[in-house]
Amino acid sequence: MSRTDEVEVRDRLAPAQVEDLLRLYGNEWWTARRTRPDVERMLAASDFIFAVVDKGSGSLVAFARALTDRTYLALVLDIIVAPEHRGAGLGRLLVESICSEPALRNVASIELVCQPEMVPLYEKWGFTDKVGRSRLMRRTADPRLADAAGQQAAAAEERR
Repeated sequence: MSRTDEVEVRDRLAPAQVEDLLRLYGNEWWTARRTRPDVERMLAASDFIFAVVDKGSGSLVAFARALTDRTYLALVLDIIVAPEHRGAGLGRLLVESICSEPALRNVASIELVCQPEMVPLYEKWGFTDKVGRSRLMRRTADPRLADAAGQQAAAAEERR
């Protein structure tokens, strides 16, 4: 388990770290089917990359990315910590890095989507799930992203 003094946050991935990212994605129901070509295209199109890299091994241990217009909205996506590194403060390090990024500091709203159990973590940085009358809407062909039943089925399939 990496401590925050044993890692550094970088703004890009080395080719070997793309493989690490694919392994991280493989651990989660919502990212397990991502392919290398799609991930490479996604990385190229993301405005900001937050890659937490182990200083000793050079391996990627946590990751997030953001899309933004740098004025009104930034959308944080794919916040993920390797299972063996959870509980070591790397999620906090990612959120601190995102919120302190100079280009994002003055954006009117920084938004993210998370599972209910993660809400307390993000509330520490002023995120709230009280967003007035706004509702998240999604158009997707992926049943794992469509509803709770699809998410539960995907999680059960992964445990097998």
